[in-house]
Amino acid sequence: MSLDDDFEFEQYPDLINAMPGLEDEAFDLEMVEDENGFIECPFISLRDIVLYPQMVMPLFIGREKSLAAVRAAMKSKQNIIVATQKDSELMDPTEDDIYKFGTEVAIGKALKMPDDSTSILAQGRRRIELVEFTQWEPYIRVKAKIVYEPIDWDRNTEASMRAALTLFEKIATYSRSLPEDALTFAINIGEPGWLADFIASTLGIEVDTRQDVLETFDPAVRLQKVNIILAKELDVLELEDKIHSQVQQEVEKSQREHFLREQMRVIQGELGEADVFTQEIHELRAAAEKKILPIEARARLEKELDRLSAMPPMSPEVGIIRNYIDWIIALPWVEASEDNLDVTNAGNVLDNDHYGLEKVKDRILEYIAVKKITPDTMRSPILCFVGPPGTGKTSMGRSIANALGREFVRLSLGGVRDEAEIRGHRRTYIGAMPGRIIQALRRAGTRNPLFMLDEIDKLGNDFRGDPSSALLEVLDPEQNNTFSDHFLELDFDLSNIMFVTTANYIDSIPPALQDRMEVIEFSGYLEEEKLEICRQFLLNRQVEMHGLTNQGIKFDDEAFRTIIQRYTLESGVRNLEREIANVCRKLARSVAENKRFPKKISSKHILSLLGPPRFSRSVLAEDDEIGVATGAAWTAAGGDIMFIEVNLMPGKGNLKLTGQLGEVMQESAHAALTYTRSRAMHWGIEAQRFENSDIHIHLPEGAIPKDGPSAGVALATALISAFTERPIRRDVSMTGEITLRGRVLPVGGIREKALAARRAGIKTFAMPAKNESDLENIPKKLRQDLKIILVDRVQQVLELALLPTPFVAKARKKPTPIRGLPSQNIPPS
Repeated sequence: MSLDDDFEFEQYPDLINAMPGLEDEAFDLEMVEDENGFIECPFISLRDIVLYPQMVMPLFIGREKSLAAVRAAMKSKQNIIVATQKDSELMDPTEDDIYKFGTEVAIGKALKMPDDSTSILAQGRRRIELVEFTQWEPYIRVKAKIVYEPIDWDRNTEASMRAALTLFEKIATYSRSLPEDALTFAINIGEPGWLADFIASTLGIEVDTRQDVLETFDPAVRLQKVNIILAKELDVLELEDKIHSQVQQEVEKSQREHFLREQMRVIQGELGEADVFTQEIHELRAAAEKKILPIEARARLEKELDRLSAMPPMSPEVGIIRNYIDWIIALPWVEASEDNLDVTNAGNVLDNDHYGLEKVKDRILEYIAVKKITPDTMRSPILCFVGPPGTGKTSMGRSIANALGREFVRLSLGGVRDEAEIRGHRRTYIGAMPGRIIQALRRAGTRNPLFMLDEIDKLGNDFRGDPSSALLEVLDPEQNNTFSDHFLELDFDLSNIMFVTTANYIDSIPPALQDRMEVIEFSGYLEEEKLEICRQFLLNRQVEMHGLTNQGIKFDDEAFRTIIQRYTLESGVRNLEREIANVCRKLARSVAENKRFPKKISSKHILSLLGPPRFSRSVLAEDDEIGVATGAAWTAAGGDIMFIEVNLMPGKGNLKLTGQLGEVMQESAHAALTYTRSRAMHWGIEAQRFENSDIHIHLPEGAIPKDGPSAGVALATALISAFTERPIRRDVSMTGEITLRGRVLPVGGIREKALAARRAGIKTFAMPAKNESDLENIPKKLRQDLKIILVDRVQQVLELALLPTPFVAKARKKPTPIRGLPSQNIPPS
């Protein structure tokens, strides 16, 4: 171990006569104590070392005071006293910087070293306690007191010596820094104190621990401390040896594999065969030469191939580079399918796959026509199909791909929360892969497929990023020609892809993303349209799927209507097809069991096969009731009607709202109440009734959240009906937002609400006059079956819905009182 420039040492546990050329009589000097029991000698402070009695080692002297002390001691034939510094960095320590206990040292020989330093051979003699520093210049002299150790020891001390030798022997087998003759020398030591000092001097322990051993005067206690040190050192050495053995085994295994691989390579070379790794590189280079690539991609591919060739086969980065090269070669950089631009053929394909949906079909045929006229300037459209489930959004995308002759790729975005799903992971991550856009293009094999992004309204975002923001580049025609995936780090042209997205609810799509798409609405189907879809598509598909093609199975129209009206309640046809499949399964079982079964399915057979109807033909109330209005709502599953109930009770004018209403609908209820109070005189309502009555507004099906402003008209109608005790016509449905002045504002989802009203048996449908333009989207058949009234003011709705007087109810069946409805609200019979 070497110190700094001024003081260095090296330990030698050998016997004194093992030093060649050493004059033994030099160590025979022993300082005589004065009458007070003190000795006074030159002093040297040691750094990073503790010198024990009986120990011999060379000391390399560098500091001037230390050299002066050695010269003075040798000139006067005196011993020197050494003690260790507390801080080894100090060049000129003071009394407080030096431990109080040290060693009396005899100087054997001083030698001049080739590097002009002085080396002395020193032997520790006795422990001393520093009493006083008597001189500081030109060298340090100290007065010290000899510390005498007990001579006798007991059997416990003998046992400690044996334990120390046993531990030291084990350490000698593990330690690589211990001299070979150290164990032999230790075995020949017969004194416990000397043995403890010797072992402490040979171990690589800290200076403060060495000093603690030096300051322990009782040999038995000192030996016990050394035993503890030995045990700790043995644990560390055993662990080091275990780690070293494991590392050595791994290295030997790696070297063995390398040697065998080199032998295999040489043998294969002699046989004229290339090794597997070299052969793979040749195959990759051959595939790269055949592949048509952009200039940037070609340069990157060549660079990665050169890197792969220069790497050893067992390098962990080989797999990463190989995977990257495979992706570059496999992607369709220039491969494209030829579009079928025959407009007539495209129209026939779309009509054969879907009934209705004329707006979507027209948009696709317009695109094909323009593409046929100007093939180089027409950009691919980015469409967004929005509508209830089961209305044919996804299947329409597949039909468009068939009409154009393109590959169809579908990517479901429902529940995607990680931006890396779109843009991919960077290659620095283990297991990195490109995003799902690039992965889908590899599966398609062409650069211009029809790419359907399904359920785009179900995208999420969290700490991993916002996928909808990543889609902004994908769905922007101005940017997607240079789309950069994090894995590839190369520009890929997406501008030739025809993107089609689907959603049930457009409000959850970020505005920036909506702006990049052309929204086309898929409305719910009329009963007549569902009937036609059953005839043309659903029945034939289910009969074929259930193996009934040769059984002559036919459904009459009444059977279809029964399923539509009494077993399904939806805007689309998904549940309708499911019920037809249910019927076909029961028929297939009868065929398999050789039982008789009907071949012409009628309404009676449907009731027998499917069991009790799930829905009634009409969901309307049996009678016209006070305080119960029929509204219309739009949901992600299509339109639906809802009932608004109002009850009055004696109280203090409190308003209670139940039915899980959202904030907007609650505000509509307050606006309707304000309008009712403002028109109280017109309707003959006493002002005190508002102060003396509690109002409870409830919308049934409380488990379903409800929100939106379109129930404002129905809320006002129900409130005025409750206060005037005039029943509301049950066959009138209404929708529209209300203002405090009684104006009716436009709302959305008119077509779906009208369909729901007609499906529920409603005869009259009141809607805002400002929604008149939406009538074009309502089929002619629906307008014939449903009387549609356009209104500007709530007053018009009230005149339409409220019966003239309470006594009109006499002409109808006697109304059944509603539980909890005050008796004064029931019209007299």
